Amino acid sequence: MAKSRFEYVKQFERENFLLPQTHIVIRVDGKGFHKFSQHYQFEKPNDVAALSVMNKTAQVMMQQFPDIVLAYGDSDEYLFLMRRDCDLFERREMKLVSTFASYMSVNYLLQWNLAFPDKPISAERIPTFDARAVTYPNHQTVRDYFSWRQVDCHINNLYNTSFWGLIQNCGMTTTEAEEFLKGTVSSDKNEILFTKCGINYNNEPDIFKKGTVLVREYLDWKNTLEQELSDRQKQRQQKLRKKAEIAQHHVDIIKDDFWVQRPWLLN
Repeated sequence: MAKSRFEYVKQFERENFLLPQTHIVIRVDGKGFHKFSQHYQFEKPNDVAALSVMNKTAQVMMQQFPDIVLAYGDSDEYLFLMRRDCDLFERREMKLVSTFASYMSVNYLLQWNLAFPDKPISAERIPTFDARAVTYPNHQTVRDYFSWRQVDCHINNLYNTSFWGLIQNCGMTTTEAEEFLKGTVSSDKNEILFTKCGINYNNEPDIFKKGTVLVREYLDWKNTLEQELSDRQKQRQQKLRKKAEIAQHHVDIIKDDFWVQRPWLLN
């Protein structure tokens, strides 16, 4: 590129490089999805078809970015765990964040239009996402982060199921249902659902209670650090990641079993 006297302005650009050998989690959130769900008339408390669009979008993201080893989704939020040795975009935070937000927005729109050809996305209300990148120093903090999000999924879903149960089954208004649930704990909400709405929360689908886990599954995995590999071996590993099956689960990721069975997630 030819130099000019104006090139000094590049000195004002600053890059934040995420710490090497730390676990990067990129969290992508829907922007204004409450109004988006109203505009496209989502079913309450949970819209299975809309959740399927989110899950398919996240799966496409994993196909596009082989460095993602695990994704966890709930409602309009998805968390993407990158492999610890990831050097995508040289670990530049702004590049990672802007790329994931834009890719998620575009892919969601495409998947929506495939799923709902009778009500395609209009310019009046388009899906947009923002993103943030956080680094975690060790295995336990990564697990605690994903545990926190799954607990939050359960708490929110129990409230929403109770809230809409009172409206749909008991004829309450939104204000009355909100007032009725004030000060209640989980056991109270379970009792309200059972006695007033005829709903056994234990029988609710796991996709609502536990969220969705997308994970690369390997039949033959070897614990080899990226630094120990030659360039050719790194290319081979990249191909293996691309070919790995991306499996969808609705399971407990708080207990040890999920992680013990998949040691490649945290190296």
